[in-house]
Amino acid sequence: MGVYNRAPLEVERGQGVRLWSTDGTEYLDCVSGISTNALGHAHPKLVQAVKDQAEKLWHVSNIFRIPGQDALADDLCAKSFADVVFFTNSGTEAVECALKTARKFHVANGQPERIDIYGFDGSFHGRTYGAINAAANPSYTEGFGPKMEGFHQLKWGDKDALTAAFENPTTAAIILEPVQGEGGCRATPDADLRWMREMADKCGVLIIFDEVQCGMGRTGKLWAHEWAGMTPDIMAVAKALGGGFPIGACLATAEAAKGMTVGVHGSTFGGNPLAMAVGKAAFAEVSSDAILNNVNEVAGYLKQQLHGLQERFPDVIVEVRGKGLLLGVKLVPNNREFMGWARDEARLLVAGGGDNLVRILPPLNITLEEAREAVEKFEKACEFARAKVAG
Repeated sequence: MGVYNRAPLEVERGQGVRLWSTDGTEYLDCVSGISTNALGHAHPKLVQAVKDQAEKLWHVSNIFRIPGQDALADDLCAKSFADVVFFTNSGTEAVECALKTARKFHVANGQPERIDIYGFDGSFHGRTYGAINAAANPSYTEGFGPKMEGFHQLKWGDKDALTAAFENPTTAAIILEPVQGEGGCRATPDADLRWMREMADKCGVLIIFDEVQCGMGRTGKLWAHEWAGMTPDIMAVAKALGGGFPIGACLATAEAAKGMTVGVHGSTFGGNPLAMAVGKAAFAEVSSDAILNNVNEVAGYLKQQLHGLQERFPDVIVEVRGKGLLLGVKLVPNNREFMGWARDEARLLVAGGGDNLVRILPPLNITLEEAREAVEKFEKACEFARAKVAG
């Protein structure tokens, strides 16, 4: 179906931070499958995990116990707030599970009227019906029938409106990305996240974090909310959890998940042995101190350099945003055009984003030398953009 506005680039293979097209052209990949290939392309440990598991068992039904699920769930719970995990195939499925978990929690508490879910403008939670209604981006909801009942959108940063939402007696949960990805790399202030936790506890409301893009080490801590020193009740993760292999997970406290009893949810492929083997290998690497330390070191360098480019190219760069290696550069020229210039003139691949910015999302194991190369290529793209803007 013609639903993708694809770039004129046919990719053939990748290694680390580099991609090669079918005609042999080499690119520096700072898209990483949109924050998914967290360890770069063809990471040897992930390749080996696929090979080893593929020779043993790919898929069985969830009517049987799958040891790999227990092993990866134990790892996730040991390094998060969660007590329980449900495995999915994607981020949007993890969000869908989170929404169902929140509503079921209130049913289990004898409050079935608590169905309202509040999201924020600029958010992105995936493409399933529940996810698009939670984000309420008109470009994703229009043409798909009436709005689903119980979903509401707040303006990002409107504390008064959020207070009213918390105090609404039919509110089930709020859902947000601690650092927005597609919406413009906006990071919710740590103090605001701590205040949300206090309000949620006071009002009996659950907090759902969508860390599909900003989690798994992307911000320099394993989970983006760790910077604020607070935790959600439910969290959706995916993307980097499989290092490029399709896998997602919905994490929750035992209390928040008490309504998720036998038969109320399920998945055919979620948590299959092949996905679990790759996920366990990827999580071990991404959650390591070496990777997290590298993210913080490289992110500090990239931010400094990008701010320097902003000073030199005020006619091209408006603002530098983001956290860790989830960086956004707001532009004067059209961001889609800039992406093409970076690709064709500098052989640098960057992602788009809301508010006319481009996202820089390199692998978490990118080296400082490779980061310097990325800055040089971004500077070249800025020089080309300046000439285009002047023209």
